[in-house]
Amino acid sequence: MTRRVAPTDRIREEIDDLFGKARGNLGDTLEDVARLGARLLLQTVLEAEVAEFLRRDRYERRERAEQARSGSRNGHHRLTIKSTSGPIALERPKLRGTSEKFASRLLGQTVTRTNALESLVIASFVRGLSVRDVEATLAEALGERATVSKSTVSRICEAIKTEFDSFTARDLSGVELEYLFLDGSHFKFHDGAKAEPVLVAWGITALGKPVLLHVAPGNTESTDVWTDFLRNMLARGLRPPLLVISDGGPGLIGAVELVLSTSLRQRCLIHRARNILAKVPKHAQQDVKRDFWAIFDDDGLEPGEAAIAEVTRRANAFTSKWGKHYPSAVACLTDDLEHLITYLRFPKEHWKRIRHSNLIERSFGETRRRVKVIGRLPGERTCLSLVWAVLDRASKGWRGVEMTPAVVRQLQVLRQELLPVPEHHATATTDGAAASASAAA
Repeated sequence: MTRRVAPTDRIREEIDDLFGKARGNLGDTLEDVARLGARLLLQTVLEAEVAEFLRRDRYERRERAEQARSGSRNGHHRLTIKSTSGPIALERPKLRGTSEKFASRLLGQTVTRTNALESLVIASFVRGLSVRDVEATLAEALGERATVSKSTVSRICEAIKTEFDSFTARDLSGVELEYLFLDGSHFKFHDGAKAEPVLVAWGITALGKPVLLHVAPGNTESTDVWTDFLRNMLARGLRPPLLVISDGGPGLIGAVELVLSTSLRQRCLIHRARNILAKVPKHAQQDVKRDFWAIFDDDGLEPGEAAIAEVTRRANAFTSKWGKHYPSAVACLTDDLEHLITYLRFPKEHWKRIRHSNLIERSFGETRRRVKVIGRLPGERTCLSLVWAVLDRASKGWRGVEMTPAVVRQLQVLRQELLPVPEHHATATTDGAAASASAAA
């Protein structure tokens, strides 16, 4: 028997599949998701119109709905909407047994010959999806006769707000976190204020799966702001990670050392490379860059003290070669070398994923690109919704790390060293994690 799936659910599955199969450029993937997102929003509007017309939701029995109309859903009719980014395929709901004819207010007679729907989606998203703004955009784009009712707009907006609020308040006690990545990016979203940071946390779990954990505003990236951000996650049940990966912002580092003092800390190698090259003249940057990354070449290295000793020796050689010519650049390496090589204590299979925070940095780039044409976002709520929407979809395509039984045991040994637990609990946790890794394999 064929599974009956709502059109909106099928579109969401397409978005998930797109990220699951993505192997190319993240930007191209996000563009594809943006088109599917437009389709999802439009399909949601159509379904909401039907729910409003029948005065009951999908699968809700008429006798249980107050003031429900007669009639029932009877499948969908496929139609195509033209837009400047290409055709958008929708499924227009069909009804039977109704006392009056259902007519969609969204699909006006001239809509298929214009890019009005595309303008509607973009403008509504940028304006923050408030009821008044969506109504105004609909009226502007489609004309007064084609506008969607206030109740339909409210239903859509409330669903989006509810989804974001649920994300920021959800219980994190079920997330068995091993690695925590922290970063912030600046956006303009308050009148008369400079660009302000949006703080983001994502991680990798004990099963090797990536997870987006938290998104929140901050008027600065001070220690106090980052401390509140981290304590919010701990208060919702998040367990301290084994390793925290971040850039070198002093406020962030101070907060990590205060709130997550038992966790190890890794400074992003890519950020540190940029700092070093910024202090080197252009003609020498290529040579310095090559020698910097040669320090962290993992050929022949195995996790542990021997690897740390070898990379420290290479760093000393780098200092001897370039210290006389570019002392300030070399100081960027030597001043915090300890936290540039923390990752060498962890499984080698994870090294290239945990020694930098570049993944979240690329995703922030996509977000900034999308809002660049706006100049200033109309408010904090809109900014957070936009950043969260991009990262939430992108996170479904992020790669995790391999978790073999041997890797799980290695991480468990590190956890016992950092956070000692009773022996019987440690044994049970190790065996359970190893069993999960074997099942996943």
